[in-house]
Amino acid sequence: MPGTISAELPALLPRLRRYALALCQSSALADDLVQGACERALAQPHMWTPGTRLDAWLFRIMRNIWIDGLRRARLEVEVQASQLGPDGACDGEREALGRIECSEVAAKIQDLPWEQREVLLLVCVDDMSYREVADVLGVPIGTVMSRLARARKRLLEACEGGTGERARG
Repeated sequence: MPGTISAELPALLPRLRRYALALCQSSALADDLVQGACERALAQPHMWTPGTRLDAWLFRIMRNIWIDGLRRARLEVEVQASQLGPDGACDGEREALGRIECSEVAAKIQDLPWEQREVLLLVCVDDMSYREVADVLGVPIGTVMSRLARARKRLLEACEGGTGERARG
């Protein structure tokens, strides 16, 4: 069904990019992530089951690519750290990839733990059902509900000027 994927893919690009921006927090990285997910989907159309949600399949591909990238980056940091001199000095190559200019609420969303943030964005921004999010993330629906409840609670506390003490989880 490559024709079906290539026909439906352009309409999904804005949603894919929005999710990629939430993951990467960098416009350039988000574009690369969307491109990688589209390339993988078009190269392996047999992996998609016709009759299922194409958007959920693409979100999962993108999430997997992102997680793979995080793992590679973690390994690179460990290698770089092992190459530091005895005084711990580095050559200044560690710079931030970019800044995001966003509203106060968006900044607080970014402060949420990863698992809570991705569930919040998929449910509230991409308007996916709990079941769809559970399928995309490969977790039970109860886990989605729990993460979403904790994300909403933390966000509310942050917006109301909570005490600053946050329970991790």
